[in-house]
Amino acid sequence: MKMGKRIISKEFFLRKSPFLAPWLIGKILVRKIGRRKIYCLITETEAYEGKHDKASHAWRGKTQRNQVMFEKGGRWYVYFVYGNHWMLNVVSGPSNYPSAVLIRQGIVVDKNLKALKLLKGPGILTRFLKIDKSFNGKEISLASNLWLENWGIRVSQFIKKGKRIGIDYAGKFWSQRNWRFYLDLSSFLKEKSQ
Repeated sequence: MKMGKRIISKEFFLRKSPFLAPWLIGKILVRKIGRRKIYCLITETEAYEGKHDKASHAWRGKTQRNQVMFEKGGRWYVYFVYGNHWMLNVVSGPSNYPSAVLIRQGIVVDKNLKALKLLKGPGILTRFLKIDKSFNGKEISLASNLWLENWGIRVSQFIKKGKRIGIDYAGKFWSQRNWRFYLDLSSFLKEKSQ
């Protein structure tokens, strides 16, 4: 299932979020803390797309909080919610077009893809990986100590999609968009073990 490991290039982040979000499933989020590297297989994402998306932070225009979303794709957008959780997002698309993908869930793995720990929920993921506001606006690169790698893991046949979570306030049209993408874990792990 693996075909080598490489850092994801900046060009891949220039697509709009509904196209980038499923592509991020199966990629590896790498967090470097000191000399230690933690590898997290991304298993769930959500797309937030443009000024028209009423579930997006950018719906009411550019603010101090969301200005990173208006940058060219390839940066981290990190914000605080519920007075308790940091949310990690990949900024995507061209400059001045607010588009981002929330990383909702992942599995901590070793270098051989052995599953070590399920990080179920975006706040649990950021807490475990020690991600906070200091990453907001940074480029997705080795220099930020937080980047993405492609290990050649084939997951396309195991990706499902559904409605985004917790956005009923956005109205029926936007809350019903199938812009949440997730890995069918049971099928994926069964295939991986064979």
